[in-house]
Amino acid sequence: MNLSKNPVLSLSIILLSLTVHGCTISNKKLPPSPEATQEQQQKVLTPEEIHEKVLTIDSHIDWPYRQFLNPDFQPNIRHLPGKLGSGQWDIVRMQEGGLDAVFMSIFTPQRERDRQGHERAKAKAIKMIEITKKMAEENSAQVEIALNPEDAKRLDKMGKMAIFMGIENGYPIGKDISNVEFLYDQGIRYITITHSRNNELADSSTDEKQEWNGLSDLGEKVVKEMNRLGIIVDISHVHDDTFWDVIKLTKAPIIASHSSARSIENHPRNMSDDMLKAIKKNGGVVQVCIFDTYIKKLPQTPEREKAMKAIAKERTAYWQGKLSQVEREKFREKYDLINDKYPKNKPNVADVVDHIDYMVKVMGINHVGIGSDLDGGGGVRGMNDVSEMPNITKELVARGYTEEDIQKIWGGNLMRVFTEVQKVATEIQNQ
Repeated sequence: MNLSKNPVLSLSIILLSLTVHGCTISNKKLPPSPEATQEQQQKVLTPEEIHEKVLTIDSHIDWPYRQFLNPDFQPNIRHLPGKLGSGQWDIVRMQEGGLDAVFMSIFTPQRERDRQGHERAKAKAIKMIEITKKMAEENSAQVEIALNPEDAKRLDKMGKMAIFMGIENGYPIGKDISNVEFLYDQGIRYITITHSRNNELADSSTDEKQEWNGLSDLGEKVVKEMNRLGIIVDISHVHDDTFWDVIKLTKAPIIASHSSARSIENHPRNMSDDMLKAIKKNGGVVQVCIFDTYIKKLPQTPEREKAMKAIAKERTAYWQGKLSQVEREKFREKYDLINDKYPKNKPNVADVVDHIDYMVKVMGINHVGIGSDLDGGGGVRGMNDVSEMPNITKELVARGYTEEDIQKIWGGNLMRVFTEVQKVATEIQNQ
């Protein structure tokens, strides 16, 4: 019989044959071949693709104080990197650098520690908060003020960048603990307890002598109030004794918003191994500070040292806001000329990642992040402004960090701490 001439019968015989041999026919797709699956698994994202994919957060940029001193600065246009008047952050360069969120530092330099001094500091802090909110309102297509981790994720999905705010230096709190809740209501989500000098709350790591042997009585109350409200306690800048007092007292994880490893660069602003281990036990995170002398102190040329010494007083007056607009412009020209003629010898991105490597070794991958301190003195070769953030990711990939690792370092760890701080606050408020 010629089956090819009877297609129905031919099909019947084929089906019968398949049934006899225990086979069935299914409309399900066959699984991919092992070769195809292996090929898919071997596809590796480039550093640029990883940087674009993960949620990137910098925990410390000092743009608000720069804007406070220089009201004519336009944050919505790209400024030429490398000049004092250009700063290290603007919205355009933030986009170029693939940075999804930032904690803007509301920094108040320390003056007289009396009622008038505290009131002036509070007024400055309020002004910088207003400046930051106004910047976000005027550029609402690109950025938005954020108050919690969910905001950062929501804005990232919308293609917008998140602007958080933190207070650097508890000086504006003065002796009035009600200022802590006032600042929270203004949108502040972390407070760095001290800056370079002791204040009413605690001892600083860089003051000439201790005053409180750690936290003051008021400082202890402020830490408890921060826990209650859901404000992250930031221990960058504090004296070691202050750090240990905070660790014993806090009910929530803490952060160092911009500090590095003391074992690599022995500076009191950096964290000792014991401090790193204590933060790991606390569940907190240390954000590596990209400030050159905290990363690796390098020798400078005699010519540069002489030139910088000659403008030292003028430089201090500049950053303290004591110069007129004309004087400020003249100083910027003078400062840029020195930097052009005698460039500063700075460490590089690899040196920064050396600190990350070391801290991961001591603390584990879940407790390390990035807080650049740009516009506050931060910056190294290869990471001189916010547009060069991807260079950190490239170096991390080159050293074998996975996408998951990089997500944790670039913001995942910080947001985990932020979430836990809010959870602890809810528990305290419900007691």
